[in-house]
Amino acid sequence: MSQMNYNHLYYFWQVCKTGSVVGAAEVLNLAPQTVTGQLKSLEERLQGKLFKRQGRGLVPSELGQLVFRYADRMFTLSQEMLDIVNYRKEANLLFDVGVADALSKRVVSKILETAVVAGEPIHLRCFESTHELLLEQLSQHKLDMILSDCSVGSSLQEGLFSVKLGECAVSFWCHAPLPPLPFPECLSSHKLLIPGRRSMLGRKVLNWFQSQGLNVDILGEFDDAALMKAFGVANQAIFVAPTLYGRESFHHEGIVELGCIETVMEEYHVIFAERMIQHPAVQRICSRDFSELFSGG
Repeated sequence: MSQMNYNHLYYFWQVCKTGSVVGAAEVLNLAPQTVTGQLKSLEERLQGKLFKRQGRGLVPSELGQLVFRYADRMFTLSQEMLDIVNYRKEANLLFDVGVADALSKRVVSKILETAVVAGEPIHLRCFESTHELLLEQLSQHKLDMILSDCSVGSSLQEGLFSVKLGECAVSFWCHAPLPPLPFPECLSSHKLLIPGRRSMLGRKVLNWFQSQGLNVDILGEFDDAALMKAFGVANQAIFVAPTLYGRESFHHEGIVELGCIETVMEEYHVIFAERMIQHPAVQRICSRDFSELFSGG
């Protein structure tokens, strides 16, 4: 049996991932006719059809599904190998980190400081998005690590690991003039801003309202914590932020804490792929004791 042409297999893999020959051709920077020709050569080599029509697109045939499972493992492993080799050879150790936009940037900044040490030429690049999109980018090897407000189950995301770094209570805050009622009754008489319900913290806050029997008027939901604070100050709305770091910095801005809900915690998790276990920045973050950070020390 002659050796398989791995270029043909790679083109097939891209067609499966994009769902069309045209999509794969754009990714590969080739003409669609070239991709079609390579697919035909691979089908002749494997003696079977790899795709079948479904609407305007292509879906793998039974043979195609089998071949894709092996191709996906092959090219995923090859990308992992290149990542490991490249970050060991880079003059500046590249470290791409995704940050869930719901997290406090002040806390995230303190965590990321651990990744940077004197004498090591690390090049840190940070990207902000939702937990779901960051996980997708991590699985596609576009990120080295994620900082998020929830963990990931190894049974659901094979090859991904998560470590809980810590947690902190959250409070409700407001810029003057303050609501006349005491906490938590004031939450029912004022416009509220909360973390988006797609985030873990947003869902916890909504559940807390229900457990307290509070009928609240939610003006807005924000995935970005910094934007929620800015909008809250500008519109005299009550907003949510971590207790410790609000107490440390908000009083300089005339922002007052209305009340703390210690039963609702904002969690901080680091998520990374197996290939990054040996990355020095990941090792430093995972091995660091952040208890002082989350206790306000």
